[in-house]
Amino acid sequence: MMEALPLAGLKVVEFTHMVMGPSIGLILGDLGADVVKVEPEGGDHTRRLLGSGAGYFPMFNRNKRSICLDLKSDEGKAAARRLIDDADVMIENFRPGALDKLGLGPETFRESNPRLIYCTAKGFLTGPYGHRTALDEVVQMMGGLAYMTGPPGRPLRAGASVIDIAGGMFGVIGILAALERRHRTGAGGEVKCSLFETTAFFVGQHMAQAAVTGTPAPPMPARISAWAVYDVFETADPDEQLFVGVVSDAQWQAFCGEFDLADFAADAGLAANNDRVCQRDRVLPPLRAMFAGMPRDAIVAKLEAIGLPFAPITRPQDLFDDPHLTAAGGLLDVTLENGRKVSLPALPLEIDGRKPGLQRDLPLPGQHNGEVLGEGVAR
Repeated sequence: MMEALPLAGLKVVEFTHMVMGPSIGLILGDLGADVVKVEPEGGDHTRRLLGSGAGYFPMFNRNKRSICLDLKSDEGKAAARRLIDDADVMIENFRPGALDKLGLGPETFRESNPRLIYCTAKGFLTGPYGHRTALDEVVQMMGGLAYMTGPPGRPLRAGASVIDIAGGMFGVIGILAALERRHRTGAGGEVKCSLFETTAFFVGQHMAQAAVTGTPAPPMPARISAWAVYDVFETADPDEQLFVGVVSDAQWQAFCGEFDLADFAADAGLAANNDRVCQRDRVLPPLRAMFAGMPRDAIVAKLEAIGLPFAPITRPQDLFDDPHLTAAGGLLDVTLENGRKVSLPALPLEIDGRKPGLQRDLPLPGQHNGEVLGEGVAR
């Protein structure tokens, strides 16, 4: 299977920790690249995080081999240089300048490996903030995302490491673009992805909204929705909330027909979406009362029958048993360091009708030292 994956044969060396850098290696590894994760002696400290960080390592480090090196020692640095000299791609998310001080910066490999694509994942791209240390939550606050997520006056980070992961995805895009250029020119190059600029890209739609309307975009909980029915509703069971969206005039007519809302359907003043938006205070209260008297399953059956967008409010742990994910290879079984198996999300892609799967389980610290360091000229 691995030979059939699109990045089979690509050698990647990863000097990363936490989420952003490892997510780059995860995506490349899932797509078939041979990813060697270089950890400090004793293992990446991300393995030992508690609380909200406890899931970082198991989620972002499958399909990799692990070696442990002491990069402060001459022997460790020499081994690292051999690995990078033999690699197609190098990924790092150290503090700015840290690898340069170790003699492992991009300039070191200009002559010894001119085909190398050297990817750095940082807090900021080039500019006045370039020296700063950043984290996902830091850039969500300074990049406007936390302001847009929480209610007015209460900035709130998103409920997942969305900027770390998206920043890593942009890193992968840059790497793949550099690989395509290398196919034409034979030369490698440097790719840099960042957290802050990724956040700015995410809120770009709100910047554009302000430019178009002349009014700053309010936080999402206080926004004027583009659609009249685009909300979370209570159902007969207080623990079974449901999101429902009616996003076109045709959907509005189908919705009114399925739920016996004859008065709304006949009201010409509600036929157009923008008119409904202006009358949300009139439209929503009777809908809320209607849904509150119905079991969620009954509402879902009606919405599915007419093809309207809807979603039960689901917790992350509920996804372990999601029938769509479990039936279609959307979850991959990996083994934690304590030996317990857990199913975690696969890469959200299908290539030729198949999702990339698990080629290598989560590695133990230094599990592949002998194997990797003994391979070929450089390993």
